[in-house]
Amino acid sequence: MFAIIFHRLGPYHFARLRAAGSQLSITAIESSGRDETYAWDKVAGISGFDRVVLFKDADAQKQPAREVAQQVALALDKIQPAVVVVPGWADSAALGALHWCVQHQVPAVFMSESTAWDERRSVWREAVKRQIVRLGSAALVGGTPHKDYLVQLGMPPQRVFQGYDAVDNGYFLEQADTLKTDKLKGEVRRKHGLPENYFLASNRFIEKKNLPRLIEAYARYRLLCGDHQTSDNQTTDSRQSEVSRQKSVAGSPVVAWPLVLLGDGALRPDLCRRIADLGLQDSVRLPGFKQYPELPEYYAHAGAFIHASTTEQWGLVVNEAMASGLPVLVSNRCGCAQDLVHEGVNGFTFDPCNVEQLAGLMLKLSTLNSQLSTMGDASRRIIANWGPDRFASGLKQAVECALRVGPPPASLAGRLLLSILLNR
Repeated sequence: MFAIIFHRLGPYHFARLRAAGSQLSITAIESSGRDETYAWDKVAGISGFDRVVLFKDADAQKQPAREVAQQVALALDKIQPAVVVVPGWADSAALGALHWCVQHQVPAVFMSESTAWDERRSVWREAVKRQIVRLGSAALVGGTPHKDYLVQLGMPPQRVFQGYDAVDNGYFLEQADTLKTDKLKGEVRRKHGLPENYFLASNRFIEKKNLPRLIEAYARYRLLCGDHQTSDNQTTDSRQSEVSRQKSVAGSPVVAWPLVLLGDGALRPDLCRRIADLGLQDSVRLPGFKQYPELPEYYAHAGAFIHASTTEQWGLVVNEAMASGLPVLVSNRCGCAQDLVHEGVNGFTFDPCNVEQLAGLMLKLSTLNSQLSTMGDASRRIIANWGPDRFASGLKQAVECALRVGPPPASLAGRLLLSILLNR
């Protein structure tokens, strides 16, 4: 028996734990019954694993660290796991679990999707992380850049396994194929007012998702397609020259795809104003936040998916889009880009600060026509290797490694650091 800790169980976590539960005896500790970051409906039911919730009606991240650690310790005392799998090294529940592991000489496995470049790094913070990482016996990470970073922090490479960031590929694949049938295609399009082809993005409306630049790039893309009513930043002559250039490349005028932005958040009023300023009200659609069961209806009928974040530890929406059979345009600052985007095969990466580059790639994709299907098929082939089964396999390897290695000796500095962090 081992314990695995998550802040809150959403659809992603259930898919992973169901797969892992077929190979391992698991108790999932959910520190929060609700939170303010993700508006997921509560995922009910248990399939292949036990479940314990520490704060059923509260967000653990809003509680005092010492109280969270106490609740984690009480849960682990009851479970008596042979290994504890913890979510990183910053969350109070993770630190509380590490503290329990040190006290009881139980090996810990880190789950991490951090990269060396997803946030600004400082010397003293990295030194603190290295002390914490020394308390772990093995790790399960997202992909290649995440493994590189954990090794940089001191975890031996042979103890780091991949597969952490997975979604239920089968669900998105099956739903997309069903919704594309002639019987349902027209019904779904009418229900949501969806056009024949469109670019799709799905994000929380927060700064790091880079949505203002995405909208700027989309406005530029429409100009490249010949839309003279889009931007307030170009003269008629320059617009005409771009149109002429594109016609000479493509041989005929390009019909611009609309842009659909799923999600919601504090930046919505600002985004609406920018859309209006650019004259894009008729071509950029904001349907709002959609729960998990609604997402396939949007993925199934899109032409391509865009993820433009300036920083992103992974980007699970890219997994969803690829499993749905979409070509993807993904910021090179997303942790998933290196492993999931094969340039020119299933999509392209781009600099999230380069509006011209993104606009050009949007134009390129929307003029590929029959090649889009080939790229979408490539997305499915690639993501098939990054599903819940990979999570289960990587987790099993990490747990078995931790049992072989055993708990590392905790230095006085490490013990002191944990105490300090839990009393912040």
